[in-house]
Amino acid sequence: MNNLDDPSLQDNRNYDYTGFSKTTRREYDIIASLIKPGSKIIDLGCGNGVLLEKIITEQMAEGTGVEVSDSGVNICKDKGLNVIKGKIDARLPFEDNFFDYSICNVTIQMVNYPEVLLREMKRISRQQIISFPNFAYYKNRFELLFKGRMPEKMLFGYKWYNTGHLHQLSIKDFYSLLDDVGELKVSNKIGIPSDSKFLNNIAKIFPGLFTYIIIFQTTKC
Repeated sequence: MNNLDDPSLQDNRNYDYTGFSKTTRREYDIIASLIKPGSKIIDLGCGNGVLLEKIITEQMAEGTGVEVSDSGVNICKDKGLNVIKGKIDARLPFEDNFFDYSICNVTIQMVNYPEVLLREMKRISRQQIISFPNFAYYKNRFELLFKGRMPEKMLFGYKWYNTGHLHQLSIKDFYSLLDDVGELKVSNKIGIPSDSKFLNNIAKIFPGLFTYIIIFQTTKC
């Protein structure tokens, strides 16, 4: 049994993907659809490689991944994926504009230096796709307001002390980061609300409140 099997031992500061080589997520189809066929892409924080493999297969892309977890790297290599071990919020070993797309899926909030990560994505790729849980989601606001405690909705079952979510951010926070990094403009923004059809409609009017996960696509100015 690993630490993802036992809720009492959950700790995602050091992910163990053993036994989770096929785990998929709601946003994978959307992100894959944003990639033009035949593109050269890199998935930063690629985890078990499911998204990377999907894009390579469906969009006939040339794909590379970077992952810090040993188990993630090993699973990716077992699948035949080109993945290297390393941190993604540091200088990356690729030339400027080496890729058509760089992707960072629900990981930017888990690195020590989000601004370095975004600058490197801008440097090595012509387009960037970044997704993250919106910490300003209405359930988080209610929990903080009425319970006076760190909201757990965006921690995906973890506690504040055993999660790798180091830098929780909202949609407005991400726009501020874009301003600080500079020379990036938003070309596409797609929100993933809850499963409720009612909230799906409201999220179109109030995305900052009712969007659960947000996907940004940016290009260089």
